[in-house]
Amino acid sequence: MTTLLLPGLHGSGPGHWQRRWLEEVDDVVLVEQDDWSRPDLEGWLARAEAAVANHPGAFVAAHSLGAALAVHLATRARDLPIAGLLLVAPADVDRHARKVPLVASFAPLPVTPLPVPAIVVASRDDPWMSIERARILADMWEAGFVDIGRAGHINAESGLGAWPDGLTLLGRLRRMGGGLTTRRRAAR
Repeated sequence: MTTLLLPGLHGSGPGHWQRRWLEEVDDVVLVEQDDWSRPDLEGWLARAEAAVANHPGAFVAAHSLGAALAVHLATRARDLPIAGLLLVAPADVDRHARKVPLVASFAPLPVTPLPVPAIVVASRDDPWMSIERARILADMWEAGFVDIGRAGHINAESGLGAWPDGLTLLGRLRRMGGGLTTRRRAAR
């Protein structure tokens, strides 16, 4: 099964687990955006929708602003053939929209249950989303929740390398959702 990678602001640079997965894991596709440093929700959504259309039944592994994108994608286009979402270190665009105007078009985050199985992965010292807010959003999205301790923004600076624990979580998501007929509820 294909895994689509949705990076966040500035893309996932060298050493980021998403780039490592792209290099080291079979059947992984990075969804490219026109400009990683100038995010635009509508433009990024169009690219993500096209990627799902080209890879129906794909799982999505999203990081930071890419996780916000994935939630918008799943809630706006509920009939898209997405098998599941791995939402890693979602960016709290509601909180940061004023301070970081680049992310304003992604606010507000949807707060309705997701139509596909999902797992939210959060860190206790993520500067982009408090662990408490991540847990609340996971509950609203009816997603599983994983607290990985103190791992910063779960990016290259976190020193995770290829992040094998993330691949384990992706495997867990695949077992939870598996197909397009299972439309929701991650085991907690």
